[in-house]
Amino acid sequence: MKNISRQTFLRMSAFTAMLPLVSTTFGRGLIAEETPTEDEALLQLLINANDEQLDVLIPSIKAGNQQFSRRIGNDFAMLAAGYAHPQSKYFHKHALIEYLHQLVQVMIRFQTADGTVNIGNLESPPDTSFLIELLCPGIEILKHDGSADALGVCEAIKPFMQKSGHALAVGGVHTANHRWVVSVALAQLHHLYPNPEYLQRIEEWLAEGIFIDADGHYAERSTIYSSVENTAYIGMARLLNKPSLLEPVRKNLRMMYYYMEPSGQMITNDSRRQDQFLYRDILMFYYHYRYLAILDKDPFFAAVVQFMEQMPNFKQDVLNKGLPFFMETPLLRQSLPAAATLNTNYEKLFPTSALLHIRRGSTSTTLFGGVDWPLIVASGRSHSPNFFSYRKGKAIMQYMRLSSTFFSMGYFYSDGLEKVGNAYRLRKKLDIPYYQPISVSKRKKNGDYTLSPSIDDRFWNKMDFANRKVSNVKSMETIITMTEVNGMVSIHFSIQGLANVPVTIECCFGNDGVLSGTQVAGNNNHYIEQGEATFTTGSDSIRIGPGLLAHRNINNLEGERYSTHFGSLRTEGQRLFITGLTPFNHTLHIS
Repeated sequence: MKNISRQTFLRMSAFTAMLPLVSTTFGRGLIAEETPTEDEALLQLLINANDEQLDVLIPSIKAGNQQFSRRIGNDFAMLAAGYAHPQSKYFHKHALIEYLHQLVQVMIRFQTADGTVNIGNLESPPDTSFLIELLCPGIEILKHDGSADALGVCEAIKPFMQKSGHALAVGGVHTANHRWVVSVALAQLHHLYPNPEYLQRIEEWLAEGIFIDADGHYAERSTIYSSVENTAYIGMARLLNKPSLLEPVRKNLRMMYYYMEPSGQMITNDSRRQDQFLYRDILMFYYHYRYLAILDKDPFFAAVVQFMEQMPNFKQDVLNKGLPFFMETPLLRQSLPAAATLNTNYEKLFPTSALLHIRRGSTSTTLFGGVDWPLIVASGRSHSPNFFSYRKGKAIMQYMRLSSTFFSMGYFYSDGLEKVGNAYRLRKKLDIPYYQPISVSKRKKNGDYTLSPSIDDRFWNKMDFANRKVSNVKSMETIITMTEVNGMVSIHFSIQGLANVPVTIECCFGNDGVLSGTQVAGNNNHYIEQGEATFTTGSDSIRIGPGLLAHRNINNLEGERYSTHFGSLRTEGQRLFITGLTPFNHTLHIS
């Protein structure tokens, strides 16, 4: 059993809470009565994949490598599924019961006095909830198996689960999604061990209300936590007979399709959490789309499910972890309804996060202008400088950024996104002052003035800036205007104000292709002085130009906000730089 990252754990736990939930409506047996609508081929793939996972897991447990990590709940559920499914090669193998007891003892040993566990955060009710979500399907599977050995495991883990339940019923949270993670874990626990204390706490959290904006974003605007919240709302809707909780899920899933690149990767520029700089794909939502496709007989959701089932990592991300959930939920085993044809030619503007996504078949364009102001680098704030990306088949420009040396302000961040005719516009005006002596009435002989931020939020100092007049104000206004026609993009840059300020356009491409038509500058950096550059991956190419090379300042582009603490936003990839001086007027064509 290996340690796994927090993000991998969240992907796994996002599949779980919906599982015990439908058994009360669609039947409680582990293996549903055969019907013509059951997807037997998919179920067999799940069984085979689970057996393959157990082939790797069991030697690790036998060797005594049971570390207490986020994966232990998933391992428990997979062992339970292999033990209880008649078509598994591990069906009713007594050794699996021994391994399950070993995992239970590991969990008991690492449970703290208050019932929480130390996974991620210390003595954390939310992280305990993520573990509970993974364990409950395994317990339910063993309970329905009904053999003396399986029920013995259920009794052994019961004290751990109930002690955890008390911790969740009184414990607190950190973030918006944690409320719902705790609530659905309590709903699952109530399903196994009925307790009015659990229900009371759920109602307290639900009374705070669920936020979803007009476009379909939850508060954190994150693919990771949208998946987590969807799981929680589906779970509570079914277990607590609250079907209205499915409405935000439907709205979120209808939006999420239009956040998907042709490859299945998700756009994350506008996220307020850690995934704004991470790779995520649509498979995080597989169980949600499948569940509602079947429940609602929805052809659009069915089409998205079929798309996901053809993705190259479907086995790794779904089949390898999915058997416990399909065993627990007869609905998921049903065949999909007739699928619609997915729309692959659209122009979608999401006003609530100032993000535009245009797709023309295999060509995709994204424009973003929706960071949270004032700009603060912190979890819970949108602060990505990636304002543009472009894909053409397998050739990908991961992002475009713009930086200037204007008072070390660093990267450009737009103050919104507006549509003007057939064009889209990003804009930001910066005014950087100098400060006059403080007024006579505010003077302090000891010089102990308030530690405060400068008016431009560039730095802090004990200068009581709010009580000083300003002078010598220097300004720079940046306007970026984008037009798109049939996948061909033009971006015009207009940067006016203080003269002779170096500006740098940074385009980052993947390491899986070749940049040509450039001057190589070392460390995966390239310049383009004139003409076009081409990035080629396989048979697909992106062309960009014309180039410009007015200077070679390509370091510390992040600005003082990062450099004062030696921070960097540089990512993996090949970089193409186009440089100029203000006043700067330049148009790039990308196709």
